[in-house]
Amino acid sequence: MRDVAVPDRARSFAFFVIAAIYFFFAQLIAVHSANGLVSGEWTPLVERAILLFLLLVGYAAMARAFEGQSRPLEAMGLTFRTGWQREFGLGAALGWGMLIASILPTVLLGGLIVSVWTSPRQWLILLLDLLILAVAALAEEVAFRGYPFQRLVDSIGPIAATLLLSILFGVAHMFNPSANTASVVITIFAGWLLAAAYLRTRALWFSWGWHFAWNVSMGLLFGLPISGLTRFSPIIQSNTVGPEWITGGDYGPEASVVAGIVILAGLIAVFVMTRGYARRYALPPAAPNQPAGIGAAFGYWPPASAAAAAAAPIQSPPPVESPLPAAKAEEDSASSSEPEREPEAVPAFQPAVSDAFLPPAEPAAAENSPGGGDSGEASAPSVSTTAAAESDPPSANGLPQNGH
Repeated sequence: MRDVAVPDRARSFAFFVIAAIYFFFAQLIAVHSANGLVSGEWTPLVERAILLFLLLVGYAAMARAFEGQSRPLEAMGLTFRTGWQREFGLGAALGWGMLIASILPTVLLGGLIVSVWTSPRQWLILLLDLLILAVAALAEEVAFRGYPFQRLVDSIGPIAATLLLSILFGVAHMFNPSANTASVVITIFAGWLLAAAYLRTRALWFSWGWHFAWNVSMGLLFGLPISGLTRFSPIIQSNTVGPEWITGGDYGPEASVVAGIVILAGLIAVFVMTRGYARRYALPPAAPNQPAGIGAAFGYWPPASAAAAAAAPIQSPPPVESPLPAAKAEEDSASSSEPEREPEAVPAFQPAVSDAFLPPAEPAAAENSPGGGDSGEASAPSVSTTAAAESDPPSANGLPQNGH
């Protein structure tokens, strides 16, 4: 099998840096554009929609220009393959279940003070907040698990890329209201989980579903702050009672120790739930020129090497020849080179009688005597001769083997 070229690590890292800088400027453009276009409740939705649009268009253009990708959005992880809705649903179910587990100790040990608002306007805001959270979650997945993350994986490998991008993901939330050290650390844990979901499925559907359901359950369903933001609770608003290490305080459950433990346990659940997707969509560890290290646990290899490995022809090993057929072939060739011989005629067995056993010739007069050749005396020697021939088998020269 032909060798597969190792990706240029420095070149891939340069693409990552360009993508990260582009994300920073795209955020500035989105904020200023949204403030100039709309105002009021629609501003967050327009801002995040512009940001998502800029990221998709910009990263797709980079993929085409830098790497010549023909389908950059699919390579980014937005591939509408069979069952992509189920992937999103699995991620959403896991995100919802993990959020329930995170706030359950708060309910049991402390408490929630719940307020409900049911005016028609609040229900309209609820629908608007659903769209905002969906678009915002997808924009963050494209930025932190999409094109920039993939280029960093090509450069430093999946493990190091996951650690680095997760740190940046935590730092990006460090400027939210009421953020603290615990919230940053737990957000880094969430970055591990979301990166593993992408690496195992090679798509953003699972991670997007988890991210969306986690935020919706926390804000719209239980009325708790989402990363310190309290505006996403139009119907239900809750205040927590209890120790801050359990409730997370004003930042929300993402700053509680309980949420950190649940997210780390959820990382194992991600590996179990995506086992089939990893076998189906990830490049197997037997790919050429790829180390079978810890990255194999993620079921992922760099896309450039994966494409080259898939294009490499597979050659079957040479057949193993047995020495016995070869020896038989040599015998056949040797026998065919010798001239053909006619089969020797084997004489039929005819018992020969020596002259010594024949009676002496009688004078002619004896032939005219009475009885002639029909007398019993003339036939006696022939009987004895026959008996001798029957008793002693002939030798090669026709004589009996007893030497007579």
